[in-house]
Amino acid sequence: MRTKQQYIEGLRKMRRNIYFNGNKIARDDEVQMPSINTIGLTFDYAANPQHQDLCTATSHLSGQKINRFCHIHQSKEDLHKKQDMTRLLCQVAGGCIQRCMGIDGSNAIFNVSYEADKQNNGATQYHKNFEKWLERFQKEDLVGCCAQTDVKGDRMKRPSQQKDPDLYVRVVERKKDGIVVRGSKVHNSEASVADEILVVPTRALLPEEKDWALAFAVPGVWEGVKQVVTVHNLREREYFKRGFTPGATDSYTIFDNAFIPWERVFLCGETTHGGVCALLFALFHRHSYSGCKPALGDLMLGTTALAAEYNGIAKASHVRDKLAEIIRVSELGYAAGFTASEMGKPEVYIPGVGFRPYGPGSYIPNSIYCNVGRNLTGEAVFREAEILCDVSGGVPATFPYEGDFMNPETKDLLNKYITRNPDVSPENAAQLWRYVGDLLCSATGGIHQFGAFHGGGSPIMEAIAITTQYDIESRKKLVKGIAGIKDEPKNPEDPKSKK
Repeated sequence: MRTKQQYIEGLRKMRRNIYFNGNKIARDDEVQMPSINTIGLTFDYAANPQHQDLCTATSHLSGQKINRFCHIHQSKEDLHKKQDMTRLLCQVAGGCIQRCMGIDGSNAIFNVSYEADKQNNGATQYHKNFEKWLERFQKEDLVGCCAQTDVKGDRMKRPSQQKDPDLYVRVVERKKDGIVVRGSKVHNSEASVADEILVVPTRALLPEEKDWALAFAVPGVWEGVKQVVTVHNLREREYFKRGFTPGATDSYTIFDNAFIPWERVFLCGETTHGGVCALLFALFHRHSYSGCKPALGDLMLGTTALAAEYNGIAKASHVRDKLAEIIRVSELGYAAGFTASEMGKPEVYIPGVGFRPYGPGSYIPNSIYCNVGRNLTGEAVFREAEILCDVSGGVPATFPYEGDFMNPETKDLLNKYITRNPDVSPENAAQLWRYVGDLLCSATGGIHQFGAFHGGGSPIMEAIAITTQYDIESRKKLVKGIAGIKDEPKNPEDPKSKK
């Protein structure tokens, strides 16, 4: 396994193909260091004996100890530990730990590549290709990201109906030794600080949409790949530093006639499995959210409780009710993820088919509970921000600048007039209001709200998954029996009655 410093040294060796605000930058540019430091926690905690049970695993390929972020889930226990590791590290980072994209993408492709080969009766070797890629990924302890979301163009049209077919990443040429790919993936979190980019489809596909049924992996520096990166850093503090300052990035990852050799291709033209791959990555990622969203709830709970204490209103009944609301959402989201882990098995839900065995035997979390937990916590994001805003009052929005707390002409006066609870020092109160300002009053805080709401799929996508996969008909039958309702006679002219 690597150290954080070895991870950084690896980034320094990568060629410059990242564009930020009009300039081409190195991966270890100062603007990317908060994000790099955040991912660095995943190396530090894996090396810490106290946390190795959660943060490391035994590779099913090599039998060697590896970072859990490079692992393929072999049991329910692996799913449980992934969830708990994610919650722990997000608590420490104060937000997204970023590295879950790689583990979620690799677990999806691991299963899909196997099934595609089985469908092709040995004519392809996608799974063998992926296992070879995975061996290196695990041995070198690489950071992976997953590029799923296409730009999509006209949202009312499918990939094959777009005026410009490149608006979904696609194969433009098939060669003897590989394929040529064109298109762009967006909202590609942490691609600018990742070693490898895993590409998967973004949606279900029709049989004629083979060019868009595509999964592969390339290093971030691959020829024909450019990244236009957005950096989400908090406002820098000169005097009153945070205990830890996280960062994050997102990229438009552009494939400009990029050649991908066959050994790095894990799906190419298998539309049914392309759709399953899209669903599986989303499923694994929503399972990750059952760790990270409760962690964000823990942080929101602690911040709201401190805001109430520092404002002198901790014993107010409405504060208690608001704290209970945050706890309910966080722990129900965690419980849904825990249940998804406990009910995990080597099976997947396929639209129109139902649940069926899938993959070579690795464990997939239960789809209903993954989606229920993600839907619940996603819809609560802005409500929890509203609670913190309510309890904090207007102070964070108009809080004086750091320099004014250093100026001898204003320092003592400010410390006098920001004091509310006499048992709390003005220095500690000031640090809390600066932190709340980071969460709710900064551009980065607003971006994180959007990410927490939409990441892993917007709540409407989980609602669709829940209602299409849940056995609603059996519940209707329960009620009919209790209420004494008899089934209506079938209309012989109805095509459904002839089935």
